[in-house]
Amino acid sequence: MNRAVAAVLDLLFPPKCVFCGRLLEETSPGICPDCQRTLPWLEGPDAGLEGDGFSLCAAPLRYQDHVRDSIHRYKFGGCFSYAETYGALVAQCISSHLAGQYDLISWTPLSPKRKRERGYDQAFLLARAAARRLNGPEPVPTLRKIRHTAAQSGLSEAEARRANIAGAYAVPDPALVQGRRVLLIDDVVTTGATLSACAAALRAAGASGVVCAALARAR
Repeated sequence: MNRAVAAVLDLLFPPKCVFCGRLLEETSPGICPDCQRTLPWLEGPDAGLEGDGFSLCAAPLRYQDHVRDSIHRYKFGGCFSYAETYGALVAQCISSHLAGQYDLISWTPLSPKRKRERGYDQAFLLARAAARRLNGPEPVPTLRKIRHTAAQSGLSEAEARRANIAGAYAVPDPALVQGRRVLLIDDVVTTGATLSACAAALRAAGASGVVCAALARAR
């Protein structure tokens, strides 16, 4: 996109903070100064979470308040342009906590039915934006969701989430992951059930390790 077109679009659709909706200054990176100061950032050891099947999941934010509302707009309100700002935050978190621990980047895919309903796969857009910020190759489609499931967001109990997602993912081409360490990206981690199901499929296909990153974590 050339500068003239970008300038016209900024006049018609002024850039706003992806979290609170305030109008942004020209040099702002998608986040207003107030949100940069006050968002529920996860830092140091708090940014990492161990899980079943993956050694660590790193996330820069806690899933609450403006962060939760923003991600709802991203997933359910068609605000897929948020992916660029989100990707920058996730990439920074990956650089700080997961550098040197993966050979390729992938994501937790939607079922074909859910993707048709939504029109896009939010985890893929996030993974692609993060990969570009990391100056790495495009994310690799290692996983396929082979069973449509109820939305995890509608289930509150950890056991119900695990049962809902068990066996829902497969690796169509094991050669992509055999002997390799996979960085798996998702938008939100609640109980970790989805990441664990994906990690189990990747390990069964021969991946030597799985680490994860997300934009936000609920616990």
